[in-house]
Amino acid sequence: MSDAIRGLKPELVWKYFAEIATIPHGSKNETAIARYVVDTAKKFGLEVKQDKVGNVVVRKPASRGMEQKKRICLQGHLDMVCEKNTDKEHDFLKDPLEIVRKGNVIMANGTTLGADNGIAVATNLAIMEDNTLQHGPLEFLFTIDEETGLTGANNLQTGFVQSKTLLNLDSEEEGAIYVGCSGGQDTLASWKISFDKVPAPMVGAELSVKGLRGGHSGLEIDKGRGNAIKIINRVLIELSDLGAQLSSINGGNKRNAIPRECVAFLYLPKKNLAEAKKIVAEFNSTIKTEFATVEKDLTITLVDKQREKKAKMLKKAQQTKILQTIAGLPHGVIKMSADIPELVETSTNVAVITTTAKAITLATSQRSSVASEILEIAYTVGAIFDLGGAKVEHSDGYPGWKPNLESPILKIAKNTYNSLYGKVPHVKAIHAGLECGIIGEKYPGMDMISFGPTLEEVHSPDEKIYIDTVERFWNFLMAILKNVN
Repeated sequence: MSDAIRGLKPELVWKYFAEIATIPHGSKNETAIARYVVDTAKKFGLEVKQDKVGNVVVRKPASRGMEQKKRICLQGHLDMVCEKNTDKEHDFLKDPLEIVRKGNVIMANGTTLGADNGIAVATNLAIMEDNTLQHGPLEFLFTIDEETGLTGANNLQTGFVQSKTLLNLDSEEEGAIYVGCSGGQDTLASWKISFDKVPAPMVGAELSVKGLRGGHSGLEIDKGRGNAIKIINRVLIELSDLGAQLSSINGGNKRNAIPRECVAFLYLPKKNLAEAKKIVAEFNSTIKTEFATVEKDLTITLVDKQREKKAKMLKKAQQTKILQTIAGLPHGVIKMSADIPELVETSTNVAVITTTAKAITLATSQRSSVASEILEIAYTVGAIFDLGGAKVEHSDGYPGWKPNLESPILKIAKNTYNSLYGKVPHVKAIHAGLECGIIGEKYPGMDMISFGPTLEEVHSPDEKIYIDTVERFWNFLMAILKNVN
């Protein structure tokens, strides 16, 4: 047993959480963890099925005397977001996560923790094993690829899930019950590029923006955090006046994460290098002041780099169009909800920029709890890309989940929480995509709520789960299963 989780309660949940951490399970790499779930279910003699895309469903009979209770499905996703600090050596395809304990939180050393949504997987495995629990007939649904495409939920087939009530265990605030979520889609731009040879008087340099907090592009979009792509673009526009020309620019990693880092390799006249460094130093001071409260570790640097053997730089006209386009792109909160206090209704994230031999691509993501507003902000972003000369593509997107405040399972959950902890839980909607929206479309009439222990900084190497909330979450879930009619 890992020393980091030794003695933590519930013991079975943490045991499985630690075991999951040893199995690489980034998005689109869930084969091994799905096999682990299937093998575990078979070991306990439970019915288990896996569909053609990799989703797994396990069924466990009711406890003795509770056979007449309605069947409940407990659902979470198998994949995790793979992010690491620049100085961390870690291969997410083969290396186990290194779990560490810091007071009341569990984290990973220099990488994402995968508590989103590993805590749901661990919880379901613990319930599968523990035959002392009281519950009606249960289903456990483990979906794949939630983080990068919602592939698992989108490919659920009729009859794969038999329950009419579903508890999604993918929320991140203990004491809150979520009954709605935003939908979203991605907007992708690509510019065909060509290069000029770099004249001899020009020298190479690397411009970098690092140390930002990043985070989930829905849950943290209203926190005022810096966007590395937007910040570096401001600096590049200024350096362009000194004759700086891009060779490459790469930043961000996931479309559903605020980019923490961005690096640009560029060339500029040697006589202007000292002035360029002065401008970057001034930007470093200015932008650190702008983000002083939320981005204490932000650094912007320009360092000399040896010229490449076949030095090349982006044609100036193309560079100007791309930088102007990025400058014009909105990022962050577009609209707050007028109906639910403090809920972000619509937002957009400038997410990932990459350079290849033939193109620069920029991926963005849009979210809203109002379907028409997703289309509106996606159109706005697409129009800006179009004006900037880019080829534009829109993803199919995913639906939101409309709140049902008359939900039978919501009533049971609220009463259960109040009985356990002497207070009524907060009922909320979340500015993030939960699989509930898709599952609700696949299985019309499904009665659903979402809840979980407290997680922070998900989708970043600062991801953490609060130890004390896991036991509260577990006790709440066990009481719901006992109280369901």
